[in-house]
Amino acid sequence: MTRTSLRVPADFGLALQQARLARGMTQADLAGEVDVPQSTISEIEAGKSTIFMRRLLDLMQATGVELTATWEDEADAPRR
Repeated sequence: MTRTSLRVPADFGLALQQARLARGMTQADLAGEVDVPQSTISEIEAGKSTIFMRRLLDLMQATGVELTATWEDEADAPRR
């Protein structure tokens, strides 16, 4: 199992990418699961910052909340 802190938009993107890959999913697979364009997944994984993301991270920092992501490693994840 992998765990990481999420402090900047790129942290979210990397965590999402690693979790997706551990499940053997393509960006298109994930996009289909959540009904968004594949380009949205690509932008998130690339760490594209949005005003909403920046505000959320600022709010978390100001209130002392630490965000973390935990996902199964490739060996632990179910294959699709």
